[in-house]
Order: sequence, then structure tokens, then C-alpha cells
Amino acid sequence: MKKLILSMLAIAAITVTSCSTDDNVGGPTPPSQSLNLAGDLTENTTLTAGNAYVLDGPLFVKSGTTLTIEAGTIITAQAGGTNVYVLVEKGGRIVANGTADAPIRFTSSVQTPAAWGGVIINGNAFISGQNPQGQNVAGTEVNQAILFGGNNDTESSGTLNYVIIEYTGARIDGEAEHNGLTLNGVGSGTTLSNIWIANGDDDGIEFFGGSVNASNIFVLNAKDDMFDVTQGYRGTLTNIFGVREPGYTAVTSDPRGIEADGNLDGNSPSDNTQSVFTVNSVTIQNRGNLVEFSDLIKVRRGATATITNALAGTFGTATAADFIDLEDPKGSATSATTIAVTATGTADGTDIKNAPNATITVNAAQTGATASAFAWTGYAFQ
Repeated sequence: MKKLILSMLAIAAITVTSCSTDDNVGGPTPPSQSLNLAGDLTENTTLTAGNAYVLDGPLFVKSGTTLTIEAGTIITAQAGGTNVYVLVEKGGRIVANGTADAPIRFTSSVQTPAAWGGVIINGNAFISGQNPQGQNVAGTEVNQAILFGGNNDTESSGTLNYVIIEYTGARIDGEAEHNGLTLNGVGSGTTLSNIWIANGDDDGIEFFGGSVNASNIFVLNAKDDMFDVTQGYRGTLTNIFGVREPGYTAVTSDPRGIEADGNLDGNSPSDNTQSVFTVNSVTIQNRGNLVEFSDLIKVRRGATATITNALAGTFGTATAADFIDLEDPKGSATSATTIAVTATGTADGTDIKNAPNATITVNAAQTGATASAFAWTGYAFQ
């Protein structure tokens, strides 16, 4: 049975069916060949930096299988819309350990419009839902038959470290598009650190439930929200930085720096396992002068947020309808929400919609994320 297709472009097609583990996808072939990736990965496999990989369809890392990607490896997605993405299924693992000098890069064959599905990781951690035991499952946006969620909050789905994900974005339906990095019910044993998500046509990074923590995450020019949590997310985000640049033209009706829902879309306020999450050190910069942000920080629909050392602002002619908004027709943030923030640039730090009894402290003491943590990207922060 064909498991993973790897083809030398314009030369031959190779199917990996070996029963051994930790196979080198390049096998005995010399470096610098173009190899196609698609299909079901059912054997432990390593992608090496010596080869050029082309993602030309959905790549599914099946349960019990580990995909290892060496530092410096580049994977180029063909512009295939909703049918080109990497999906690590429940029980599968991805180990992508780059370095500051040799990051792993997921990129696209075209940059405008961005048109591939990004990286999706499904786990067995708790998500919001109606199961009385709290062991809820849900279907992946791109394929509802592929489930995520469960009862293992400490499970590991692997590692992403020094990874670049860029030019993602493909419309799934009228309500959803692919994010740069999507974490579905991912457990806290997973490591997410030093990740740059750039120029995507939906959210930069979105957490659908789960308990995974993430640190040193930089989102540049997300079309919609920079950082999005929903469906019962309960982890901690540390040192996260979001920037929208002047002249960035991709727009949605309600882009935000942080958007947080307690349950999925606010449609089930009685769900167990609502979002209760922490953000330590965050900077949000809206420099995009072509579209107004709805909110720099939005927490709503039964979510509980603890946000410390936040620096949020607009610059030049860029604007935001609200500095902070904790209200929503489907439910406000909980009273346990606390935010300590400094307004910067032209942002009006008094433009706040507060939830009953939530605590918002606006002063000049917050310094935000540490930009030097992202020196490896080469981006020139302002």
C-alpha cells in the first residue's frame, strides 16, 4: 500500500514502504534533490537538510508515527489551497528541531496570494464540550472526520523549535481559513518555541483547546488575528510578539492582536473545560494603515485570561476600534480576568470595554515582549 510518496521531480517516483524505523527519506540519493511529499506517513521518517522537499498534497502523520525534520530543512508547499498542508494526527509526533543559525522553513511556491494550509497538530488533551467526564472530541476544520481532543493533558505531540511558517492561507468554507500554525487539543508535553509565522491569510497561530505552552512566538502580517485561543485552551504563552506592517493590504472584518473565546465561537457557554489561559509578556503593534483593528486585545465568551507585561499600540495612521474589549453578545470575559498593559504609539489606552469585575490595569510600567529573542529571524523591529 502506498504510504508516502517521495518523487524526484521530472525523474522518478519513489514509495517508502520499508518496515524499519527512522528511515532517511532521501535514502541513498545524493543531496540537493527535489522530493515530493504527500499521503499517509505510517513509518518513522526523517527529512534531511540536504534535500529540497515539495509538499504537493496533504501529508498526514498517522498515529504511532514520528516525522523528524533536521535543522536547515526547507519544505516548499505548492499553491494548492485547502488540499496542501501538514497534519499530525492524534498519537502522531513531529520533531522539528531547528537552530538559530539553521531554522526549519515551511514556505510556499507563491507568496501572493498565500495559498497553502499550514501546519496542523492534533492531540489528545482536553477541549471544551458537553461530555460529563470532560473527555470531548471534535473534528478538524479541514477534515471533520479527523478528530482531536481527549483526556491526556500531558501528552507530547513532539517539538517545534526554530521554525518558520510563511505564506499560508486557504479558505476552507465561508467561516474558516487555514492558519499558519493550528494546535488542536495539544498536550503540555509538546514543545513550541522560537517560531516565526509570517504573511498568512488568516490567524497566525490558533489554539483549539489543549494545554500546550508556547514561548518566543513572532507573528508578522497575519490577515486576521495574530494570536487566537478558543475551545477550552488552558496553557501559557510567554514572550509573544505580533506586528502588522504599514501597507499590508490583506484585510478581514475584525482583525485583532489577541482574540480569546472560552468555547468554540461562543455557541456553547455551558461547556465544561472553558479557556483559562495565561500570557506573560506580549507586544502587539498595529502599524497597518489600510485597515482598522477591531481590538488590540479581545477576551470574551466565557474565557478567563491572565495577561501580564503587555504592550499594545497603534502607530502612524493605523487605528484600533478598541484598546481592550472584554464584552461580546455571546458572553463576556469572566470576572477572574486580569490584564496589566501599557498603551504605546497612538493607541488610546482609555478605550476599554470591561467585563463585570474583571481587572484591567493600564499604566506605563509594562515593557512587553523581548524583541531580541527573535534576532535569529533577521527582522528589523521598530
